[in-house]
Amino acid sequence: MKIFIKIFLAGCTTVLFSGCKKYLDVTPDNIATLNSSFSNANETQAYLFGCYSNLQGLADVRANAGFTASGEVLFPINMQDQTTLGGAGGDAGFNLMRGLQNSLNPIHNFWDGYNQGLKLWESIRMCNTFLANVDQPRDVQPFDRARWTAEAKFLKAYYHYWLIRMYGPIPIADVAIPISATSEEVRQKQQTLDSCFNYVIKTLDESIAGLPPAIQNAAAEAGRITSTIALAVKAEVLTTQASPLFNGNPDYASFKNKDGVSLFPSAADPLKWQRAATACKAAIDAAVAAGAKPYELRIQGNIVNMSEQTRQLLTLQGAFVDGWNPEQVWTLNPRFGWQYMAMPRVTAEAAANVFAVYSNFSVPIAQSEIFYTKNGVPVSEDPSWDFAGRHQLRVGDEANKYYIKQDYTTVKGNFDREPRYYSSVAFDGAVWFGSGNTNDNNPNYVNAVNGYASPPDRVRYNATGYWAKKLTHYQSVPGQNTVWQTYPWTFMRLSGLWLLYAECLNEVSGPNAEVYSWIDKVRTRAGLKGVQESWAQYSRNPSKPSTKEGLRQIIHQERRIELAFEGQAGWDLRRWKELQSVLATPFQGWSVFNRTIAGYYQLGTVYQPSFGLRDYLFPIQEYDLMTNPNLVQTPYW
Repeated sequence: MKIFIKIFLAGCTTVLFSGCKKYLDVTPDNIATLNSSFSNANETQAYLFGCYSNLQGLADVRANAGFTASGEVLFPINMQDQTTLGGAGGDAGFNLMRGLQNSLNPIHNFWDGYNQGLKLWESIRMCNTFLANVDQPRDVQPFDRARWTAEAKFLKAYYHYWLIRMYGPIPIADVAIPISATSEEVRQKQQTLDSCFNYVIKTLDESIAGLPPAIQNAAAEAGRITSTIALAVKAEVLTTQASPLFNGNPDYASFKNKDGVSLFPSAADPLKWQRAATACKAAIDAAVAAGAKPYELRIQGNIVNMSEQTRQLLTLQGAFVDGWNPEQVWTLNPRFGWQYMAMPRVTAEAAANVFAVYSNFSVPIAQSEIFYTKNGVPVSEDPSWDFAGRHQLRVGDEANKYYIKQDYTTVKGNFDREPRYYSSVAFDGAVWFGSGNTNDNNPNYVNAVNGYASPPDRVRYNATGYWAKKLTHYQSVPGQNTVWQTYPWTFMRLSGLWLLYAECLNEVSGPNAEVYSWIDKVRTRAGLKGVQESWAQYSRNPSKPSTKEGLRQIIHQERRIELAFEGQAGWDLRRWKELQSVLATPFQGWSVFNRTIAGYYQLGTVYQPSFGLRDYLFPIQEYDLMTNPNLVQTPYW
């Protein structure tokens, strides 16, 4: 047994709670190279950057349930009969919306690192090893040692937080388990949920003091953690802890560990919202002090003509895709590599080369309808907007020529929408500034998609007729000589912090002038009037912003609009306990294989998503439960 434990720990070193056999054949590099890894400053820093590895991996949206299971995008492949969605490869995460999650071989298995999951326990082990050895090298300057220690603590806290968000109560891996540990010491138990959250907050607080507020040398250090980032993450962590999924959720009242200890809090604690509000304000203040501010368009390339309408759309989109701009509080180094999935074939050259543009990221019609009308209220609430007739045909006109191609037939639902709709979503007939065309007065440039006039094949196509335009830089030009203008993936923007703060304030005290002001900051940049004015003038429900429940709905929708396709909505909808209702509605789209206008615009169901109560938390693989009998399965699995 002692031999077994030593072999296990050589591969695990700390709390890897999955099956032992998965690690028996792993070379115990942590033992053989431990001294050399911390022999000098260069080797020590290199080990720290290894701790960053899986953080950078989170920039891949395929591994982010906030993207793949949000209801914002679906991924069709080989949909001959439009009933089969997803596969076992890079698109596996989209199967979370099909009810295909399971405990034998979980999708997005971050516990073990399978099925688009990352080995976060391994990363936590590396952080603990780093913290235990960072004092060894004598040539490390005190400032660097303090900063590196703080970075490792942040990473350890964030990896724990990601696991908590997925699994709820988890074991806490604060130190490396020694080689001499007994089998029982290796078999860690889940801690109570609040203990887990509190550990993350404590560790973040420890990291903040040793981190710089901003990166001074972007060329050498872009992507490294700052105290501003740590404060923003703290705000998100506390808001998540205060949210309905984790704050006195009755669905998990009977969830206990093997000792009979309840793992979820029995009642909601409203004071958690106050803690979160305080943290949000501190994060905003720190971000502003570090230079954060709303994005202003940075023109790139030669522009022939750009209207004010187009400038506004590129500003809204650029806040996300123009890398390292002042609005981006936290940006990861890896470049977003899936523009060809999000882009329609807007040129003849692109249409002739389907391998350059796949277009598979398909936006359900329901997602396109969360964006407001031009009056800044929901499409179902605006009496001046023909909600009942939104699927009827209408021809593009002069007044809408910068959004919809003039004289082009599309549906009425694409007219008279807010600017964020046109900057985030593309549709049949939509004007597409870019992809080689930098003149928005060019009437012959039908940058309008893979609609009825451009037949797709049965693998590389968009299943609904709506694209996540926001994810494609206007300078990207696919075709025979494809050029992608890549950009780093942004985790947090200043506008997201504003809305997070507004949400917390509303939960603490209900509607007031301060809450409105933070929401209106976002709306003003989007070209909309303030919340109170918009609902008073244009909504069938003018009193909605005056109640806590009504303003909560507005804030939730505002976050889904502002942060659409940024990998946030899936996590927000989970913590709000709203994802089940969003995924209860069939995903609908147009008849994209039909070659006539009338035939194309026949509404149909692409598929019926399936998401139950059990899907709010992820299952632990059953083999892990057999290996570690001190673990308990997440509820309803």
